Amino acid sequence: MPSTEPRGPRQIWRAFQWSMAGLRAAWRHEASFRLEGYLFVIFFPLGLWLGHGPIEKAILCGSLLLVLSAELLNSAIEAIVDKASPEFHELAGRAKDMGSAAVLLLMFNVLLCWGLILWR
Repeated sequence: MPSTEPRGPRQIWRAFQWSMAGLRAAWRHEASFRLEGYLFVIFFPLGLWLGHGPIEKAILCGSLLLVLSAELLNSAIEAIVDKASPEFHELAGRAKDMGSAAVLLLMFNVLLCWGLILWR
């Protein structure tokens, strides 16, 4: 049932807390997210430094944020699939593989963006 409670500072604060809990859970339980997080900490400042102008900086840094976002979604898919179908099922495996493929495509996107911008 949809909430009839108006969106105010308290609800926004709760949503922020839930989001932070999700980030903490991903960091604690997902090795891939930690690795991508370490790479983000290295490459985000590099993107700000190497990008010429706001558009290049946004593309270099934004492509990194997309990978982290997709990894969070992939981890959520994996968690719910494991909960719903602890035994092997072809559809469960397919869902997990597709989530992983989404992360891979966004990693290719990072390489493409960084390569096209930095190779002059």
